[in-house]
Amino acid sequence: MSEIIDEEMLDDDDLDTQANKFLLFNIGNEVYGIGIEYVTEIIELQRITEVPDMPAYVKGVINLRGKVIPVMDVRLRFGMKERVHDDRTCIINVNIDGTSVGFIVDTVAEVHDILEQDIEPPPQFKEDNGHHRYISGLGKVGDSVKILLDVNKILFEGELEKIKEKV
Repeated sequence: MSEIIDEEMLDDDDLDTQANKFLLFNIGNEVYGIGIEYVTEIIELQRITEVPDMPAYVKGVINLRGKVIPVMDVRLRFGMKERVHDDRTCIINVNIDGTSVGFIVDTVAEVHDILEQDIEPPPQFKEDNGHHRYISGLGKVGDSVKILLDVNKILFEGELEKIKEKV
């Protein structure tokens, strides 16, 4: 179950159409999305080597074809309860500004087009406890809403900046 998106095979037209494409995945009962332009591949959950002195949401590192990649459990990054992994649990390998990180998610759903006019800004609350800081927008798809995430903030906000230095 290794699905690779080869960036070299994409032409300029393909890159333009990526702007409206989101990889949708589930965490619990909610559907989240990240821009397809950040997704390198989707792989089965594999052996993770624990690294000491990491935040709880960083499960460790994997060796992916000779490259060491840190892996985070998105559930834990969001402050949710940990869940036992099953055969549908997978890792979404993302790359932003040359940094590769694996996101452990419950299940991957599909790639979906969400047009810019169908994306609302995230809600703003007077007393925001920070849980909404990873949301870039809310995508309307039919009668449902998909929570669109800011990959940059998930990767680089807070303690994760220090992790890349350690691995």
